[in-house]
Amino acid sequence: MNGRRSRIPDNSSGEALPEAAAAGNSGEPLPIPVGEYADGLVGGLRSMPRVTITGELVSVSKSRVQHYFQLRDERGGVPCTMWKNDFEKLGLEPETLRDGALVIARGGPDYYVGGKNASPAFSFRVTALRPAGEGDLLARLAALRQQFEKEGLLEPQKLLRRPTLPRRIGVITAEGGAARRDLLVGLERRGWQGEIVWGFAPVQDRNAAPAITRALSDMATFAGVEAIVVCRGGGSLTDLWAFCDENLCRTVAILAVPVISAVGHERDFTLIDDVAAVRCSTPTHAAEAAVPLDCGLARTGMAEIAARMLRGGRAAVEDRIAPLYTYAAGPARAIRLQRSSLDQKAREVQASAERGVGDRRRNLSGVVSRNLVTVASRSARSVNTGLDRMGAAPISLEGGVRRIVSRGLERNGARSLALRAHDPQRTLERGYARVEDRSGEPITAAGSARRAGRLSVRFADGEVAARVEPEQRPAEFERIRMEETESDG
Repeated sequence: MNGRRSRIPDNSSGEALPEAAAAGNSGEPLPIPVGEYADGLVGGLRSMPRVTITGELVSVSKSRVQHYFQLRDERGGVPCTMWKNDFEKLGLEPETLRDGALVIARGGPDYYVGGKNASPAFSFRVTALRPAGEGDLLARLAALRQQFEKEGLLEPQKLLRRPTLPRRIGVITAEGGAARRDLLVGLERRGWQGEIVWGFAPVQDRNAAPAITRALSDMATFAGVEAIVVCRGGGSLTDLWAFCDENLCRTVAILAVPVISAVGHERDFTLIDDVAAVRCSTPTHAAEAAVPLDCGLARTGMAEIAARMLRGGRAAVEDRIAPLYTYAAGPARAIRLQRSSLDQKAREVQASAERGVGDRRRNLSGVVSRNLVTVASRSARSVNTGLDRMGAAPISLEGGVRRIVSRGLERNGARSLALRAHDPQRTLERGYARVEDRSGEPITAAGSARRAGRLSVRFADGEVAARVEPEQRPAEFERIRMEETESDG
């Protein structure tokens, strides 16, 4: 980059620049060359005060004369350049410039105007650089902690109620980290058999804090967990700096679900430890904080209590057997006394009943004997009177029967005469005959006889068969009659 300086034209008031003439009647200033504007921009940026910034190195690359990299944190980043000879003057190891390293850089904004065949670029020109020490990070951590304390963000999580035996807990950690295995071992040691919702996220780089923040929000909102454990193994403050992220710690502070922090070892302190509900030194300790009840010991204790209750119950029953037996004998004695009393009363009632029945039987036998003599005499008189009546009854019955029979005979004779008067046989006896067809029905007309053909003629002493012949001429009829007369003679 060249060292030319040029004043950046200022037209904030809207008036025409002194060196620009009006173009026509529009009142607008004449345009200036872009190179002149770029030179003015370079001068303006280089005149700004020098500052010291800190962040994580990203996209480190080197050329023959310069080092190129970016400094980033959770809020943003800037492109940086540093002359190679400036870096070598610092006496730093080449490994100082590596991706992921936290550094502190001093410098100011700069602008490369480029050219016909080169692209312009903005950068932060670094003049001094050193690795970020724990002293710098501790100072930033102390400032953040003081700010959080003033805002009252260190207490809300600690006021939340943590369940004694949660059914579902969330765990945010690296998928293949040792902290995950240690936490599972701790939960298994406590005999807990609930459900774990895993939220795997990076735990050491510039992407760790945003990923952990998203996992916390999603888990508290959608997973329905009762406690969330954030765990990671130990390391330097630089390695654990993602857990000091301001946005992450503010998210933890306002969550309605208790968060258990198990970041680093006992000597490691991060900002998430201050805002979380519980700070644990190891993942094993976090398992005890997430599940306060030792399920194995609780089951053993319940079994012992149940055994003691069983023994106590048996002892109580055995201690009460004798008094209960004594108490039980009392009703039996009372029942026996009552039974004896009832038996005596039953015998008395039976004896009294037998005496009453005997007295009544004697009284009844006297009354019956007296009544029987009277009834017998009356019965005898009634029998004698009946016998006398029965002796006279045949005579009167015989006369009555004879009268009834004679009257019946007279009625039968009159009816017999009437019947004989109407009897067809009597008519036949007077010389009449009865003509019948084959079925025995009477024939009363000549037409019926011709139709029947064969007839039966009934006389008083019997019946003869007859046949109806067809009609013949009178001469032939006369001949036949004569033949019949001769045959009769």
